[in-house]
Amino acid sequence: MTLSRRFSTTLGAIAILFLAVVIHILVVFGIPLNVQHSAYDNIATHGPDRQFNLLPDVRPQEEALPDLDPAMKHAACRFQLADGPILFDAGIPTTFWSIGLFNTAGEALYSLNNRTAGADRLSMLVITPSQLSILRENPPENLEDLIVIETDEIGGFALLRAYVPHQSRADSIDRALEAATCGVIGES
Repeated sequence: MTLSRRFSTTLGAIAILFLAVVIHILVVFGIPLNVQHSAYDNIATHGPDRQFNLLPDVRPQEEALPDLDPAMKHAACRFQLADGPILFDAGIPTTFWSIGLFNTAGEALYSLNNRTAGADRLSMLVITPSQLSILRENPPENLEDLIVIETDEIGGFALLRAYVPHQSRADSIDRALEAATCGVIGES
């Protein structure tokens, strides 16, 4: 092999390697633009944190979150337990409601419905173990009436769902979901 041929081969290999590096960098930087946002991120587009925000009715290809039931109305609340324990309270005038707690990765932490709660009203406190030990020193009056969920997860979201038995009840269920509270305990 002649010197010029070796030089051409070496130059070609370097060019291919350079091109591969450039393509690799472009792909790595392009990934965030092509990855769908998490449910936790999507909920932020529907309203502020620490309050239930009514999600739009479920329509094909327009779901606020994947796999929502079209027979239900949905409200979501993002929260951070670093701000303090979160108190959920709602009175929903329907035969079935449920609430699911999820971490920021969208993994289910806890689920409850009106049948397993044995009550028509949702009264639930989500708290970290260290916050619970502090709360036990000076418990609120209604602590025995609350469902207390202890978790090590600091952030997450709640998805409140209410069954709509007939379209004529949709407005009253919307109002109940909008009136539901999700806030730091002791906040006004």
